[in-house]
Amino acid sequence: MSPKTTFRNGSILSPEGFVTDHVLTIAGDRIASLEASKSASAGEAIDLDGGYLLPGFIDTQVNGGGGVLFNDDTSFEAIAAIGAAHRQYGTTGFLPTLISDELEVIDAAMRAVEQAIEDGAPGVLGIHIEGPFINEARKGTHDPAKFRTLTDQSLKLLSGLKHGKTLVTLAPETTTSGDIRTLTQAGVIVAAGHTDASYGRMAQAFNEGVTGITHLFNAMSPFTHRAPGVVGAALENQSIYCGLIIDGRHVDPVALKIAVRCRPHDRFMIVTDAMPTVGSQTKTFMLQDKLIRVEDGVCVGPDGTLAGSDLDMATAVKNAVEMVGLTLDEAAVMASAAPARFLGLDAQYGVLNAGARADLVWLDRDLNLKGVWIGGEQSLSQKAAA
Repeated sequence: MSPKTTFRNGSILSPEGFVTDHVLTIAGDRIASLEASKSASAGEAIDLDGGYLLPGFIDTQVNGGGGVLFNDDTSFEAIAAIGAAHRQYGTTGFLPTLISDELEVIDAAMRAVEQAIEDGAPGVLGIHIEGPFINEARKGTHDPAKFRTLTDQSLKLLSGLKHGKTLVTLAPETTTSGDIRTLTQAGVIVAAGHTDASYGRMAQAFNEGVTGITHLFNAMSPFTHRAPGVVGAALENQSIYCGLIIDGRHVDPVALKIAVRCRPHDRFMIVTDAMPTVGSQTKTFMLQDKLIRVEDGVCVGPDGTLAGSDLDMATAVKNAVEMVGLTLDEAAVMASAAPARFLGLDAQYGVLNAGARADLVWLDRDLNLKGVWIGGEQSLSQKAAA
């Protein structure tokens, strides 16, 4: 029988909201129970000291961390290093993300993710392939020399991950309805990003199987009063999932506040779009021959173009509360339950239910990170033993 660990004396985020008179018990890599109780059961006891226990954060857009950029090193070791860097900030599930590159690099990245999942690298849920099937008009920091259109060869490649989830970000206006349907029928999750699509093309893309928007507002046709664009289509739609980079720089807090008033909170996902600087003392790196440096908390290229972020999930969740005005339970859903549902993993991830994975984040009363557990294993903790 697996040893049990209990968590008590805090606010625990149940599927119905925070409960303060409950004890959560984990056994092995699973949650055994969440029950009303005045005393902890046998086993190790974690005193939450009036803080908060949340489902572990799930980040669907992680380009790098710990000094490692996935595009530069598509290996098992690189994925493990990126995951370790982000776990210290509460990320217990993530998609290593590859920005626009050659098909050979995409293939190598997919094989590395398969190995990572086979070998049990903590937190690896699949892969996010962001480009190269995107629009140069909204390229951001992506290299246009890498861009291409979908072909039978690339469709077969994108549909070929043996383990885990595949998320592909593409520009719908550069593809056909048949392309999108081919991907979704193969089990690929398709998001729109780096796109200059019209409102009409986006509405059509949703019908074709697009279920997500990659970093809403950034690198896409904006909302205007005569041309609602991708942003207008996304804000009108009540069921797709929209990623948000909540660092106060990628999107102005006012725009974020307006966005979250337009749609259900559980259809937004907090993402970091993190670069190698997260979890590293080095705040510069090379991105496809361009020197990227962190300035005022964001990664920028030589021409001032944003190039991902220096953001971690724990900070993003805190920003969602303090900068956007969300409640902690709303922010937590956007950081865990929503991405889990987007990826089709909500039966086991993103929720504190009996039978779910024991992926947990402990925040103190000021929303500072105190502890992280992934699959029941303590990854970071400043626990107070009972």
